[in-house]
Amino acid sequence: MCDIPARPKILVVEDEMMIAIMLEDMLDDMGWAVAGMAAKPAEAMAIISEITIDAAILDVNLNGAHSFDIAAELAARGVPFMFSTGYGATMLDERFRTRPVLQKPFRQEELESALNVMLGK
Repeated sequence: MCDIPARPKILVVEDEMMIAIMLEDMLDDMGWAVAGMAAKPAEAMAIISEITIDAAILDVNLNGAHSFDIAAELAARGVPFMFSTGYGATMLDERFRTRPVLQKPFRQEELESALNVMLGK
């Protein structure tokens, strides 16, 4: 029997490939696993319906579409999530203004701190 704890799984929803890869690297360095990566709302919704995730990081603007339907689905499932944006919290849908926001550009320390706060660690 293996006693190695499973790495927490994060869904990354980001339409900028370089940022998505950077997030994947940062999460890996922090001991987290990327459960899936999506650049479009439909891709993210498919991942949510197929895979159990521990948390999510959502870019607010996905090539002109917002991630608010994804956020609503995660909230309904009780999955913690944060937004990542370069626009600021004022761009958030009113329903999600109390959710954590990671302001782009960010460093790994800021990501780790935001994840720990979001997950109550």
